Amino acid sequence: MPEPVHYLPILTTVVAACFSVVLYRHLRRKPGTLYILWWLIGVAMYGVGTLTESITTLYGWNLITFKAWYISGALLGGAPLAQGTVYLLMPDRRAHKLTAILVSAISIAALFVILSPVNLDLVEPHRLSGSVMTWSWVRMFSPFINIYAFIFLVGGAIWSAWQYARKNLSDRSRMWGNVFIAVGALLPGIGGTSARMGHVEVLYVTELVGLLLIWWGYHVMTKTRVQSIHNKQREVEGTA
Repeated sequence: MPEPVHYLPILTTVVAACFSVVLYRHLRRKPGTLYILWWLIGVAMYGVGTLTESITTLYGWNLITFKAWYISGALLGGAPLAQGTVYLLMPDRRAHKLTAILVSAISIAALFVILSPVNLDLVEPHRLSGSVMTWSWVRMFSPFINIYAFIFLVGGAIWSAWQYARKNLSDRSRMWGNVFIAVGALLPGIGGTSARMGHVEVLYVTELVGLLLIWWGYHVMTKTRVQSIHNKQREVEGTA
């Protein structure tokens, strides 16, 4: 029988859906903004991953659900969010090249996940684990993809936080917003490592907390940016 912690992905899926709506509205206000588009894809994939966990808890293990979980979680859990940061911090030309490399790597890995046989003797009714794949070498793709995600998502947020801290501004909201994003992005990675060791329950907790922190960091950054625009408009109106 599932334990109470196994039901956490249901809540995480609801949070991911709500966050996706917020990002979609942001994208509608700024169409063609690639970093927002990638963040939207990232949060949506995050939600797909936790949805498969929810389905497994409620209805039991299923082959299609398992492979959708591995692709959306292990391969796409953080990479699209990281790619959003790439577009935010780098010129589009360089970001496009990294996108081509990332999408190619994920596509190849996803194909092998789909094709890999599964050892049904290792399947647990209400728990998901990549260890059931007969082609165990397929699991070697995810660490490389997640290292990429760590470098650009966590590293990018830390670098941005440091840049804002250096400015010695009276309002440190943007610095703290990036700190929240960095910590939030780091937690699912810790949970993923625990899941590879057989402790998927840790992943369920870190997924929820991590997504909430990323959303809060995004909210702080967006709110600060809007306030900055309004302040500039007031200054222009005051000098007119």
